[in-house]
Amino acid sequence: MKILTVSDRVTPELISDGSPVAKGSIDLILGCGDLPPEFLSRLREVYDVPLFYVLGNHDIRHETGIQGCEDLTRRIIMHGGRSFVGFSGSRWYNGNQNQYREREMRTQIRWLWFDLWRLKRLDVVVTHAPPRYIHDAEDRCHKGFNCYRGFIEKYRPGFFIHGHIHRVFETPADRVTVVDQTQVINSYGYHLVSIHDEPAA
Repeated sequence: MKILTVSDRVTPELISDGSPVAKGSIDLILGCGDLPPEFLSRLREVYDVPLFYVLGNHDIRHETGIQGCEDLTRRIIMHGGRSFVGFSGSRWYNGNQNQYREREMRTQIRWLWFDLWRLKRLDVVVTHAPPRYIHDAEDRCHKGFNCYRGFIEKYRPGFFIHGHIHRVFETPADRVTVVDQTQVINSYGYHLVSIHDEPAA
């Protein structure tokens, strides 16, 4: 399965005739937050594949959903034999929407404990904020969640894909940090992820 991940920065070339991602070359799009709903909907139209998304701390126009796309927040969705779960928002810093304190995000994770327990394997976690001390920063807005670290240790997903942290990468490998068996990936802008192993039963 080949996945296009996007977050935080509109990349016009992705929806132009000269796109660096060929139509028909991807199976799924994942939105990791802080992108206009019109851009996500257009990506869905251009590539004609499912698009799952979570919300970022600046996403304030998504209350009615995005046409043709599925909100992955606090849900587990199966696609192509793979399991996907998502969590929206950033750490609390000024009280606007889609901001959560550590205990609030832990509670959101606990809401899914039974569905996660029933899974034989969790393939992909999609979030806006990163795990604490992995790709994050020390200002109040851009600190990651400690509970995401515990989530990785407990459920060992193949991939943990996030946005929120704006960085320019010289190579695709610079986006990736491996924690145990999990690839933690910063999706800023856009990135292509390939899953080669056997899908979950």
